[in-house]
Amino acid sequence: MAKRFQVVIVGGGPVGAALALDLGLRGIACALAETRTGLQQIPKGQNLTQRTLEHFWFWGIEKELRAARLMPPGYPIGEVTAYDNLMSPYWHAPPGRETVRRFFFQDNERLPQYQMEEVLRRKLKTLPNVTSLYGWSAVAVEQDETGVRVSLAEPNGPGRETWEADYVVGCDGARSLVREQVGIGRRGTDFDQLMVLTVFRSLALHEGLKRFPERSTYRVLRPELNGYWEFFGRIDVGEGWFFHAPVPNDTTRDNFDFHGQIERAAGFKFAADYDHVGFWDLRVAVAERYQAGRVFIAGDAAHSHPPYGGFGLNNGLEDAINLGWKLAARLEGWGGNALLASYSEERRPIFHEVGEDFIAARIRRDAEALDRYRPERDGAEFEREWQKRADGFSWFKGYEPNYEGSAVVAGPPGGVSSAHGTHMEKARAGHHLMPQPLSNGRNVYEELGRGFTLLAFDAEDQAVRAFEHAAQALKVPLKVVRDSFADERAAYEAPLVLVRPDQHVVWTGGKAPAETRTLMAKVAGRGP
Repeated sequence: MAKRFQVVIVGGGPVGAALALDLGLRGIACALAETRTGLQQIPKGQNLTQRTLEHFWFWGIEKELRAARLMPPGYPIGEVTAYDNLMSPYWHAPPGRETVRRFFFQDNERLPQYQMEEVLRRKLKTLPNVTSLYGWSAVAVEQDETGVRVSLAEPNGPGRETWEADYVVGCDGARSLVREQVGIGRRGTDFDQLMVLTVFRSLALHEGLKRFPERSTYRVLRPELNGYWEFFGRIDVGEGWFFHAPVPNDTTRDNFDFHGQIERAAGFKFAADYDHVGFWDLRVAVAERYQAGRVFIAGDAAHSHPPYGGFGLNNGLEDAINLGWKLAARLEGWGGNALLASYSEERRPIFHEVGEDFIAARIRRDAEALDRYRPERDGAEFEREWQKRADGFSWFKGYEPNYEGSAVVAGPPGGVSSAHGTHMEKARAGHHLMPQPLSNGRNVYEELGRGFTLLAFDAEDQAVRAFEHAAQALKVPLKVVRDSFADERAAYEAPLVLVRPDQHVVWTGGKAPAETRTLMAKVAGRGP
């Protein structure tokens, strides 16, 4: 007999676990199936953004996550970029995510993905409405107008089960069975380049890099790499390292001198003990859509990419946050189908631009610049360009995902959802809300509700009542936070700010709109 849930999640990596956690905390009965029984000890997905740490704070496990880090508390999270090798005279340590810190409620963090997954799994065990099944794989997904059926099998055993649900979410990686079963295609940029990932231990490398200010990653650029990177990352501060680099496409574990390659990138010889050698293909791909009926995809199932810039894991977690509250709203009866449709409409444009504009385009720009400017060809010209690149390294400031074009946001005329934007204190429809202190000593983030929140700063009672009555009529959860329109709160430039459950603004104004109920229906996915 089939087991029944509200949501079934296929794939229990960080994105699937995060979605199960978010739904579980919202009271949704969900089940998660994951092929792995243990955690893969490969230090990928380490850079967690300030936005990601906001999610962990709302889940109540931000402190547990920070306690799981392997690097010392306070150790700088940043990058050194060098030309030719890490002993080169040409290097710079550009500013990182600290340049946008004030726009978020939490500091960023750095730790291996398996450490983060362990924190998520521990929290999931505390939720009675979440069923987690490890060591099982989905083998078929079928849907009709009433629900979805997922057939599960125990790869190394005789177990067979069928789960039924209102909705299914595939978080099952780049080779997603769920995506294939519902016929969602992918497209993007394939660089036809094999990359190697090595994990090793070397105290000598740590000692050799003391010429630099303390940093967590080290990037090497060379003309012959065609814009691809040789990239060192710390696992801890002492001897743990990983290394990404392009290799010939016919490379195997037995026919290539990996240690020689690493010494070439470092610029000096050193001893190392190797724990892992693996390969991956350099490509950027995004699914044509993120929804097919009652089936959704998220994380690597929806978008794959090289591990550049920390975009992958953080965007996958943002997928989970975007979809989680919308599924809960629909299942609770106050969210409409347009709210579910907005998941794909909002999230897909973001990663399409991330993949093409922030990753693929950067590879091409690096290749062109390194081919044109060479120190051996014109030293003065190269130094001017190198300094220009050091001074202009500010993509963090231009990376500001927003949903201005969403059908469930009262955005500006002609607005589009985009990964490009400008961080501002001003509250803008479609954009992440900047944290600000309240007059009671708490931060506005500490007062946000699990549903919609209306920030009312010296707003007229009539305007507040209009929103409350509209929300009650539509059964949309709404919390009102009142305060004075003074001090830092004036930076929002609006006395009324309507914020949805994922901390994105959906509307701002000086007074309630004439059709407040129409607005509330729109942002709940139940109207124009």
